[in-house]
Amino acid sequence: MLCVLTHIPYWFVRTSDRNFPFPFTRLLASSLSDLRLIYCAAFPPCSRRLLKPDRLLDLKRQIMKSVTGKGVAANKMKLPIENRKSAGRELARALEDYRDREHLVVLALPRGGVPVAAEIARHLGADLDLMIVRKLGMPGQEELAMGAIASGGARVLNQQVLGYRHVSDEAIEKVAERERQELERRERTYRGDRPWPDMSDATVILVDDGLATGATMSAALESLKTHRPREVVVAVPVAPADTIKNLRSSADNIVCLETPDHFSAIGQWYRDFHQVSDEEVRQLLGHFWKE
Repeated sequence: MLCVLTHIPYWFVRTSDRNFPFPFTRLLASSLSDLRLIYCAAFPPCSRRLLKPDRLLDLKRQIMKSVTGKGVAANKMKLPIENRKSAGRELARALEDYRDREHLVVLALPRGGVPVAAEIARHLGADLDLMIVRKLGMPGQEELAMGAIASGGARVLNQQVLGYRHVSDEAIEKVAERERQELERRERTYRGDRPWPDMSDATVILVDDGLATGATMSAALESLKTHRPREVVVAVPVAPADTIKNLRSSADNIVCLETPDHFSAIGQWYRDFHQVSDEEVRQLLGHFWKE
């Protein structure tokens, strides 16, 4: 990968009675497969000693937001990830700023997102609930998402994927109807008669065990709009850089621990990526939902 230094502005932050320069480099990274911007903020050791940790985190966030228009945190995590639980613990540390925030709701995308979200909710002292989403798999290549549907009737189609291969409207509807039935089954199985949490004016963190095309997360974000939250955060341990870039305009903040190259499937970045069962989901939810 070729990295070209294109711009070096300086940020000045007043600490006590002194000003310290914060060099901020923008790197243009290009390869045969992609062209993307990578932003790296460097904080001098002298300022790190004078600034409190929470202030440093806030400054980093402000710098990222001023350049990208959206907060996108890219903390590092060792790959491969041990399991979903360890992914949740690492994400919880990256989301420390949200701990004990008033009206904080963590929404898991089941089934794989539930073990990850449970660790986050436990660490942040937040409520845990579900945003049930179903991928619309490409006919004959079901692992490739041509779109997704979510609780509340939201549906998104991935036009980039559909551009590779023509799929008739009839075929799309057939897949959507099948997945809608499974979505309703999961809602009955996991939620029963439990009402949706009040998310009006809430900070909502949407969590999954990883993203590939991002279709399921896009559907979840679309569905969430009807609840009118104050702030929406997407938190995932691993995803392609292009997917994160495409989601920036739909979320207030994105926390993704790793964006590796040569991304073919989420499971390739885990040591243990077993299929999460309905029973495991119910047990994890029961811990938070017990009266």
